[in-house]
Amino acid sequence: MDEILQEIIKIIKETTDVTVLHDLLFSYHSNDIARCFEYLDDEDLEKVYQTFDEQELAEIFTYLDDVKEYIEDLEKEDVADLIELMDSDDAVEILEELDEEDRNEILELMDEEVVDDIELLTSYDEDVIASYMTNNYIVVKKNFTIKQAMKTVVEEASTNDNFTIIYVTNDDETLYGTIELKDLIKARAQDSLEDIIKKSYPSILDLTNVQDALILVKDYEIDSIPIVNEKNVLLGVVTTNDLLEVIDDELSDDYAKLAGLTSEEELEESTFKSVKKRIPWLCALLVLGLIISLVMRVFESAIVAVPAIVFFQSMILGMGGNVGTQSLAVTIRAISDEDISKKEVNRLVLKEIRIAFFNGLLIGLISFVVVSLYLSITKTIIDPSIGFNIFDIFKTSGVVSLSLLISMVISGLIGTLIPIILQKCKIDPAVASGPFITSINDIMAIVVYYGITLIVFAYLI
Repeated sequence: MDEILQEIIKIIKETTDVTVLHDLLFSYHSNDIARCFEYLDDEDLEKVYQTFDEQELAEIFTYLDDVKEYIEDLEKEDVADLIELMDSDDAVEILEELDEEDRNEILELMDEEVVDDIELLTSYDEDVIASYMTNNYIVVKKNFTIKQAMKTVVEEASTNDNFTIIYVTNDDETLYGTIELKDLIKARAQDSLEDIIKKSYPSILDLTNVQDALILVKDYEIDSIPIVNEKNVLLGVVTTNDLLEVIDDELSDDYAKLAGLTSEEELEESTFKSVKKRIPWLCALLVLGLIISLVMRVFESAIVAVPAIVFFQSMILGMGGNVGTQSLAVTIRAISDEDISKKEVNRLVLKEIRIAFFNGLLIGLISFVVVSLYLSITKTIIDPSIGFNIFDIFKTSGVVSLSLLISMVISGLIGTLIPIILQKCKIDPAVASGPFITSINDIMAIVVYYGITLIVFAYLI
């Protein structure tokens, strides 16, 4: 527990007067106060509820990790009042944590306009940018005077703290432009509002894919961006905080896929839910594992004739898997940029092949020396009919080193091409998970390794 949490908890427990407590806690961030909840007993929590007004308490509740635990202690009417004061995206997150019966009961107690905002958000799929928008913004009409616009900002600033950019709409709610707060502050009462409106401010269509929207926002480097429908009606905005959440969700989703999960796992979720997320990929990898076994069965004669070759199988498979995973990571990072050209993609493929080739050449040479020394020192017999033979030792080392070179080049090529192909097919490249790439490369490495063994030691088989 850090010092700030200890300070807040001490203040809450030692202060009995809620007025004094409010003054003492006012300087702390709502997130820090929310983090203290798990260390407070029921009496202390009740004191906190009495200390803050509804708007302040709503802000604190948006930062709670397990909000359901604390909402259950409140009356349904109080919960409805709190959620009404939250940004629409925060309200959706909290309502989604509740049981369906409690959620519906709370929605019935809420203001109809707020419920409409919530239903609008939940109507969008998670992979479109509109699912992340908020109603935390200020709107003025284009026919307002400077004085009217400033009055609107002052009146709404207490509930909408995202007012660095003020949005301007026509009478039909379509987006007309934006005003920077600093320009409004500097404007004189007799000036025309039209003169400080930026009419070419970027906007995003509500059904735009999340990744495409992130690229657009990155290009403009802005704090918030309006979300409009196909008729240019302003539906909401996506703020910097929303974008951080989007990026976090995208990274978590990609990490889960790369780890061979169907979706991100939470620490507190049930064992059954975690099993459900992992089992689909494990079943797919089981099938690939069976294919590897069947492929090895094809080369059974090579294994029987040259049993010493099996000693180095794991090294061949491991290096191929490592190279494939490296190429996969580099490729996914590169093609995540929507502006990458076909020429640059081709250059990426060739570069990864070159890298795999030179790495394979170096590793192959090292392995040739190491394997030769190992087999020589241990006096390993390759051909029982003639006993220990240095020429057979060198041939075995050559098979290992050549197999490493070829399998590493193939693995680099697979790790590069598969995510590119998936992207062309409009499939998230992250589904080419590390375990999936590794299993594919294992199959190819087995074919290469034992195929070369068959060719080199054909006289034994």
